[in-house]
Amino acid sequence: MKRYIPLLILLLLTFTVKTEAQDLNARVQILSPQVQNTNKRPLEVLQAAIRDFLNNRKWSNDNFGSQERIDCNFVINILEWDGSSNFKAEAQIQSARPVYGSSFNSTVLNLSDKDFAFTYSEGQPLDYSDQNYVNNLSSLLAYYAYIIIGMDYDTFSKMGGSQYYARAQNVVNNAQNAAFIGWKAFESMRNRYWLVENLTNKDYNPIREVLYEYHRNGLDLMHDNQNKGRKHILSLLPTLQKIDKQKQGAMVNQVFFTSKANELVNVLSQASPQERVKSYNILSALDPANITKYEILRKN
Repeated sequence: MKRYIPLLILLLLTFTVKTEAQDLNARVQILSPQVQNTNKRPLEVLQAAIRDFLNNRKWSNDNFGSQERIDCNFVINILEWDGSSNFKAEAQIQSARPVYGSSFNSTVLNLSDKDFAFTYSEGQPLDYSDQNYVNNLSSLLAYYAYIIIGMDYDTFSKMGGSQYYARAQNVVNNAQNAAFIGWKAFESMRNRYWLVENLTNKDYNPIREVLYEYHRNGLDLMHDNQNKGRKHILSLLPTLQKIDKQKQGAMVNQVFFTSKANELVNVLSQASPQERVKSYNILSALDPANITKYEILRKN
């Protein structure tokens, strides 16, 4: 098991739990403020179907205890619905992992998908196959399930998520002839195609290694030695700077900072004045979209 569980508890679980929990602990929320249809029951059915699809399916090769399942959120905002089976939506996908020795959960993924369109009829089973494209909704959910698990594994072991990124890449390959957008390289530089391309491209391995170092040798050490953990996180900033210079504007860089900006400010605001200024100079250049957040480091 990859989560932190004392040996005694682990042994007890081995003897007392007959069935292992699945991989994800997904909370799903369907919003529809722009939809005029007064009968919202089909949306409630859809919400339950998505939640069950994510939580009841085995996505990884490992056995998870119930307390080990990966916390994630899917907030799906329905923009258009024909009252039948056609939906145009946006989705916010988030995942987090626990920080060792604390009650704090660190955000690993915080991503907005503007092209979350699909068809779904009330009562329709959500079928999925790794071998071929069945429908867009199940492909969307499978893709993000694999991305979430891959990124979670990357935080616990170096390059640990590779096999799950490969599975997400397979979902993308199977969807190349789909009628829905978001799967193809030419449609946008920041879509599902490019996220998994970055995560499976060896040129971006350094940022995956940063993800591991940030969590395992940074955040996870802070319960024992806050200063040591914080200094290690600070030492990773030049690596991020180097990656950005080599691959400026890459989607995976943006995903990292969207997930980590607030946390970086919280961690580094306790550093020395010189370290705060150094981190501000680097972060404001790497992530100008969040420069107002980083201002705290300079003013603190």
